[in-house]
Amino acid sequence: MAKKQAPSAVDNRHYDVVLAPHITEKTTLLSENNAVVFKVAGTASKPEIKAAVEALFNVKVTGVNTMVTKGKSKRWKGKPYQRSDEKKAIVTLAEGNSIDITSGI
Repeated sequence: MAKKQAPSAVDNRHYDVVLAPHITEKTTLLSENNAVVFKVAGTASKPEIKAAVEALFNVKVTGVNTMVTKGKSKRWKGKPYQRSDEKKAIVTLAEGNSIDITSGI
């Protein structure tokens, strides 16, 4: 069991964990269920993501699910290259909390 910690103040490392919101049609539908999707650092763990979102947006997080999307192999001018892998986190918020991802932090 992880120790329950109080929400800490905003730290610079929180900005390194949560990179950007991921805005698509599916993520817009998830917002109806109190969930927000973020692009996060590839080395970020679930507790780090939870702490960063709670500190940056001043909300209560109830769950974090992560996924790694592998980069596709593409060709440009006949030469192959590999897109970078990206990690996304689906953050479920407590009832009554919301994040407006269209505004800045």
